[in-house]
Amino acid sequence: MDARFTGEQDEIRRTLRDLLDKRCGPQELRAAVDTPAGHDRALWTALAGHLGLPGLALPETCGGVGGTVTELALACEETGRALAPTPLLATAVLAAPLLLALGTGAQCAGLLPRIASGDLTAALAVPGPALATALALTGHDRRGRWAGGGRAGGVQARRAEGGWQVYGQVDQVLDGHSAELLLVAAHTGGFARSRVLLFLVREDAPGLTRVRQTALDATRPQGRIQLRDTPAELLGDEAADALAALARLGDTAAACLAAEAVGAAARVLERTVEYVGQREQFGRAVGSFQAVKHRLADAYVQVQAARSAAYYAAWAAAAPAPGAETAGPLALAQALEALRRAAAEGIQLHGGIGFTWEHEAHLYFKRAAGDELLFGPVHRLRAQAADAAHVFEEAGT
Repeated sequence: MDARFTGEQDEIRRTLRDLLDKRCGPQELRAAVDTPAGHDRALWTALAGHLGLPGLALPETCGGVGGTVTELALACEETGRALAPTPLLATAVLAAPLLLALGTGAQCAGLLPRIASGDLTAALAVPGPALATALALTGHDRRGRWAGGGRAGGVQARRAEGGWQVYGQVDQVLDGHSAELLLVAAHTGGFARSRVLLFLVREDAPGLTRVRQTALDATRPQGRIQLRDTPAELLGDEAADALAALARLGDTAAACLAAEAVGAAARVLERTVEYVGQREQFGRAVGSFQAVKHRLADAYVQVQAARSAAYYAAWAAAAPAPGAETAGPLALAQALEALRRAAAEGIQLHGGIGFTWEHEAHLYFKRAAGDELLFGPVHRLRAQAADAAHVFEEAGT
């Protein structure tokens, strides 16, 4: 493994950081999350049109840049650093790889170039609080019972005249209230022979109702979608293994989420170090006290370790190798812990202003807590990695 970044990868990071520093400061961030969409559409247009961000990991034949998960993870590290409220995670990390993996030739040709250009945003709708399970991050349900199991609840799909119809409700869909295309996981075939398939639902489909939810992390907007006999298009064909595709997507998602958390942790730690170097107490800078130095040094080591794990997870997702299947969950667990630690230290060491609504330190802490609720918790991420590596199995079993 060559751990060095290429010149192109370094240029992606530099250019993206420069743009976000200019276009996504604290004031712009708060203004964006207060909009109905929850993100700055003009910023998304700039990220897509000028930098090709949503198409970084899509092949050139689909209108993309032709990069890998590594480039996408580096971009996520920079958007995480700014807590940029964009549809990047929902569209480029969760939805686009599924379209590429399962879509028919016509579906890929019609949708992926629009995603790569930023003209189309998409979201993955997984019933119940089971996104982490569907992505095989905190468990692997090979029967897809999280989608409803053919019983009441979840989302059900049935054949209708000229296609399919879906019925049900999904409460936590990242950017689900604003995405122009929904990828809905639904059970079909009844209870005895039920299986999970993925369906495409357009934003203007009859019977679709969407409402933005109040989320702990306002920079990560979520929506509730209700489907009432809504016309849908099957993604791919009925022979496609949607559960396996979702499980494979988990490696990409974990690597990008870990990189995003590392970027956020590094930024809040930088802000804290800068502040304690200026704030004085008892006639000297707070940062000159050895106890403060030790706390920040420990947080720095944790962030750097998480960065190494995130980069390795991105490399493993881009070039899968035997034994690398645990890299994603472990990197995500370490990155979420590093972000929570760095944000907590930032809140406390900023003193009286650190816990106020006006200061942005709480936004980083909420990002860590929100991501752990959606994709964790940390101990289950580690447990899943341990199970995949057969850590606790006895020899010979």
